[in-house]
Amino acid sequence: MMDKGINDPETLWDHLLSRQSKRIQSAFERLSTREQDAVLAHLQRMATEPDWHPEQRISAQAALRALSKGFD
Repeated sequence: MMDKGINDPETLWDHLLSRQSKRIQSAFERLSTREQDAVLAHLQRMATEPDWHPEQRISAQAALRALSKGFD
């Protein structure tokens, strides 16, 4: 997990929530399949649950969009 310049969870989430498709996809691709599944589930919760800050929800929605484009 978290190789190639992403050395800690804070940096990983900084990339995943950056709203920059290339950064999001690059960080996600470095994860194992199990980690990817966990990240997608967490982003889905962030994007839909009301307890998250509005900016976090927007970032999570952007990440999910960027990742769905990567799966096309």
